[in-house]
Amino acid sequence: MALSLEVRAEVAPEQLVARLLDAWQQGQLVGLCGVGEREQLAAAMAGCPPLAAPGVVIGSGGSRGGRRWCVQPLSHLQASARATAAWLQALGLDPAACLQLNPLPLQHTSGLLPVLRARQWGGQWRWLAPPLLRAPAELAEAVPLPTDRPVLLSLVPTQLQRLLADPAGRRWLRGMAVIWTGGAPLAPDLAAWARREEIRLSPCYGATETAAMVTALAPERFLAGDGGCGHPLDDVTLRLNPADGAIELRCGRLSPGWLAADGSGLRPFAEPGGEGWWASGDAGQLTAAGLQVLGRLDGAIHSGGETVFPEQVEQRLKALAVAAGLPLAELLLLPVTDPLWGERLVALFRPLPEGAGWGGSDVAGADPPLREGLIALARRLPPAERPLHWWMCASLARTDTGKWQRPRWHEWLRQQREGHLEDL
Repeated sequence: MALSLEVRAEVAPEQLVARLLDAWQQGQLVGLCGVGEREQLAAAMAGCPPLAAPGVVIGSGGSRGGRRWCVQPLSHLQASARATAAWLQALGLDPAACLQLNPLPLQHTSGLLPVLRARQWGGQWRWLAPPLLRAPAELAEAVPLPTDRPVLLSLVPTQLQRLLADPAGRRWLRGMAVIWTGGAPLAPDLAAWARREEIRLSPCYGATETAAMVTALAPERFLAGDGGCGHPLDDVTLRLNPADGAIELRCGRLSPGWLAADGSGLRPFAEPGGEGWWASGDAGQLTAAGLQVLGRLDGAIHSGGETVFPEQVEQRLKALAVAAGLPLAELLLLPVTDPLWGERLVALFRPLPEGAGWGGSDVAGADPPLREGLIALARRLPPAERPLHWWMCASLARTDTGKWQRPRWHEWLRQQREGHLEDL
């Protein structure tokens, strides 16, 4: 038996969770999707082979390479919860005593796992409505933190940035025992800001395919200045592919596969004969502090004979902009073909609104002064990393889970470039 649940704003998360748990109790496979995805999910689930255990079908990807509907047995989600509990115990925290606050969508693994963790550990779980994250003063009043138990929170960097920008948000964040951050790279300037405010971040790395995080950096190590995403949890083995630096991992909770959109069945993630290893698609480094994620291999470009990871360049430029006091709210680098270099980066940027601050500064958004300042900063980068063109985009923003919808912004850029050519 299979059931699909569409996560909508007008349906209380607690109600959805109750239906999900009841379906699992009956041994059902449950598909979770966002608004407008029900037909796509149903078509994929039509080709799902019979499963001997309850589980979930949940979306993975979408920013690159298209949406994939990933199958995760309930036992894999429970194994993930056990590994996280062991990680907390190593920090001296009792998982059963923890309150988990959850502002992430239930149709994403990072939003679903807090429910499983609280249920398995015997702790408490509370949903946080997304609008509260955009109103830090109201959040602190609506969700006062208990003093008799540790509080755990998962955030994407965009949410963290909003809370750090408000004094009430910073005070509220200081009350957390652990704040897992993932879903998108944590910019160095944002990490430095959190350290100055003594916010106990735990940058982590994971995927829908692995039933959430597989590495996590202890908050004490973060506050001490360590970067990256920490060491593997105790049920995970990591390695790097010597050919391209791809992060590869092996664990007992790797998804058995994804469901093809045309309903033709289950496609395995692990390579046949590969001894259970899965290639994540991200490039990384392994250091004494743990895993350092460089960026998506399918997003890397070859420019003038150099391999460039746009995410790394974005982080460097944003850090330079903050240090220079420039009113930059968001930055996205996209590749375009170039007859001489092969590929070049083009920058989309959004200024801060008038009077908004970043990291305690109080600057006003302006363009072209912002554009000129960014171009000047980019001259400090190697030639292959310097954006060829700069486009101001007032609507530039990540998704609620902190990811870029790259096809959307590629299309926006295409339209701008075509319109610009017509004006010449």
